[in-house]
Amino acid sequence: MVLGLVLVFGLILWMNRYMGQVEKAPAQEVTDIAVAREIKPEPKKEIKKVETKRQVAKAQAPAPFKGFGAGLSGIDMGALGLDDGQERGLDDSLLGKTGNAVMTADLVDVPPKPVARGSFKYPPAAKKNGVKGYVVLSVLVEADGSVNQVQVLESSPSGIFDASALQGIRAWHFEPAKYKGETVRVWAKQKIRFDLS
Repeated sequence: MVLGLVLVFGLILWMNRYMGQVEKAPAQEVTDIAVAREIKPEPKKEIKKVETKRQVAKAQAPAPFKGFGAGLSGIDMGALGLDDGQERGLDDSLLGKTGNAVMTADLVDVPPKPVARGSFKYPPAAKKNGVKGYVVLSVLVEADGSVNQVQVLESSPSGIFDASALQGIRAWHFEPAKYKGETVRVWAKQKIRFDLS
């Protein structure tokens, strides 16, 4: 035990002496080296201007609200103290030209009626599997009775018959809607059933 104690103390003294020599070693001289990246200017690229032909797009009518029925139609404005503007001198200058206004089928005096119906192609996969369904479309009928825009409001089963319904309804022609004796543009709903019978 005494021998172990002497050995441990001897090692400690030897290490302290050796460490002292390492600390006394001359410090090396440090040289700073700065690395700078040379930035080469990029060669200028020729930019060619390509003029595109501008097409004047026909103004799109705003789509009707989905699920927004005739909740506001039939409100008696006279009960609210409003009149048709005759007494107060109101005219089209307040609202602007309303010739391009789009109405909904429930607000017109005479709704549009189909006079020429195109056919609908039954999707082959649905026919093979015996799938039946329907598509409810919102159709923008122009004042001349042609179909301008179409969008799917509801379909069952979803996505199966949509493309066929959209393609088929575009070939339809309507008797235009009338409001106060004049033909008007109108959003109308049309339900198309797909049945194998």
